[in-house]
Amino acid sequence: MMKGNIGVTSDNIFPVIKKFLYSDHEIFLRELVSNAVDATQKLKTLASVGEFKGELGDLKVTVAVDKQKKTITVSDRGIGMTADEIEKYINQIAFSGAEEFLDKYKDDANSIIGHFGLGFYSAFMVSKQVEIYTLSHKEGAKAAHWTCNGDPEYTLEEIDMKGRGTDIVLHIDDDNLDFLEESKISGLLTKYCKFLPIPIAFGKKKEWKDGKEVETEEDNIINEVAPAWTRKPSDLKEEDYTKFYQTLYPMSEDPLFHIHLNVDYPFNLTGILYFPKVKNNIELQRNKIQLYCNQVFVTDSVEGIVPEFLTLLHGVIDSPDIPLNVSRSYLQSDGNVKKISSHITKKVADRLQEIFKNDRAQFEEKWDSLRLFIIYGMLSDEKFYERAEKFVLFKNTENKFFTFEEYKTLIKDNQTDKDGNLIYLYANDAVEQHSYIQAARDKGYDVLLMDGQLDIHWVGQLEQKFEKSRFVRVDSDIVEKLIRKNDEPKVELSDLQRESLTTVFSSQLPKLDKTEFIVTFENIGAEAQPMVVTQNEFMRRMKEMSAMQGGGMMSFYGEMPDSYNLVVNTAHPLVDKVLKDEETKCIAELAPFEAKLHELKTRRDALKESHKGKKDEEIPQAEKEELEAIDKQSSEATESKKAVVSNYAVNNPEVRQLIDLALLANNLLKGEALSNFVKRSIQLMK
Repeated sequence: MMKGNIGVTSDNIFPVIKKFLYSDHEIFLRELVSNAVDATQKLKTLASVGEFKGELGDLKVTVAVDKQKKTITVSDRGIGMTADEIEKYINQIAFSGAEEFLDKYKDDANSIIGHFGLGFYSAFMVSKQVEIYTLSHKEGAKAAHWTCNGDPEYTLEEIDMKGRGTDIVLHIDDDNLDFLEESKISGLLTKYCKFLPIPIAFGKKKEWKDGKEVETEEDNIINEVAPAWTRKPSDLKEEDYTKFYQTLYPMSEDPLFHIHLNVDYPFNLTGILYFPKVKNNIELQRNKIQLYCNQVFVTDSVEGIVPEFLTLLHGVIDSPDIPLNVSRSYLQSDGNVKKISSHITKKVADRLQEIFKNDRAQFEEKWDSLRLFIIYGMLSDEKFYERAEKFVLFKNTENKFFTFEEYKTLIKDNQTDKDGNLIYLYANDAVEQHSYIQAARDKGYDVLLMDGQLDIHWVGQLEQKFEKSRFVRVDSDIVEKLIRKNDEPKVELSDLQRESLTTVFSSQLPKLDKTEFIVTFENIGAEAQPMVVTQNEFMRRMKEMSAMQGGGMMSFYGEMPDSYNLVVNTAHPLVDKVLKDEETKCIAELAPFEAKLHELKTRRDALKESHKGKKDEEIPQAEKEELEAIDKQSSEATESKKAVVSNYAVNNPEVRQLIDLALLANNLLKGEALSNFVKRSIQLMK
């Protein structure tokens, strides 16, 4: 027996490993199993080139748990090690000056882990003692037994061992006894080792017999040694890709399309990426791409490897060229990562272009599930935008699809305004905005359906990309002003009539939380609606983007009330009827206030005229006080006038009926107001 010191004095290596890797200590099993797989593959390689001529036998890797002995054993029948190789690969820890190194990197766990290069030492995260039983494949080699209790001392002795290979025995410490549970180990093996290229056996398969579950003689192999991404695309059928997707994501809907990645220059990359059915809620779809390194699972957080929008895809990426430290859990900055990212982006765009070109009908059929992904990509990646211009689609409210160029050709003759701007009309809810959409169609306009989660941002991007173009939602103005062709017809109202109608309708508008209405007047023809509710395009966009982004300047818009215009059509007979009725019924009550206001205005104008050219101190105080009194009396008379007109409006059910009809068309009539509208409608029909 030989005793020795691993080479690290003072606080030794093992507490440091435990400290640095504690948050990720479950990876010990992955490292030991993948090391066993590496040893097995090396033996197969030696045999294939004739350097090993013995019998290969059963090359599976076995994981066994003994709860009584509190041990986990990882066994392989690979190349094994000699005592000298144990000294080289285990005891010397692959670097010199260990104490100095540990001190230098004591505050940087990632750096320390990366320099070790030996996943074997992760065993000490969960073990109070680790043993190695090994016999090299080399002819005449002697078996060796290495033992270490987690301190710098170890023992190394020659032993008898029947077969070639290595057994790593972990004596689990009291803080990690949960790793002795079969379900725990089974879960970790499934997570990390599900696709390793050598069979991994954990226990025996079980079956129901005589009303209970019993073990069979057959090994329970937990992995698939040749997963779909490691095979040639020519060897796979469509059902193979679908079956593999269901293996990755059980109980999920079948994907839309797939991309098989297979690159060997200037970096190595294989994998299969799937387009899932994504309609909304981006966050729920993230972190579904699994990263592997030589078929060993690393992580499903791949933001550092693929562009953000590609994290919506599902599937597998496997590359030995993505730089990882020994824990295989933290990406390090490297030029290859950017190259891989760019390559995947290009492959995704090329695949979409291929599908669009070869089977546009299928592409259109699946557009609603693809659009969120494609638009997200266009918003976040300029190169993807440039590629996507060839296949991205507009969908209109009649469920017809157009490329950018096709749609421009469709609308350019009829939807160009008097200033030469091309106006893209859109709706974000075909049901709620039906009346506005129909009004636009009646004008011969086409309306896009922009009802996606990111469309409000996409509209802004397209306005910057398209020359002399604007996107206008159909309910942002009356249809006559959505695309201004020429000067609008004038509103034939006197100031007094405009003032009276403003009071009539504003006094009867509902009081809604965080909502304000502004009464405006337009001459839009006797055949148009008597009233229309519109919402300013700019302010609505700002509020919608604020709701999505939050924080910063956008939060300012989010706190502002919703602002609507109640557009009164002065050319409509019903509006004219209200105006004439108000003038007839209110003239007598309003006359004294009108006379008073005229008298006050005349006196005020006279005083103001006499003050021209005078400095403030030259104006008599009495005249200043008289002006203040005039303003106060004018305000009181104006309020009295409003009270008279408001009282008229309250007692004229047609006023509120006209308002409610406009609100109803814009989905703003709810609750008690809607119930009152129904009752009033019945009364008016009697």
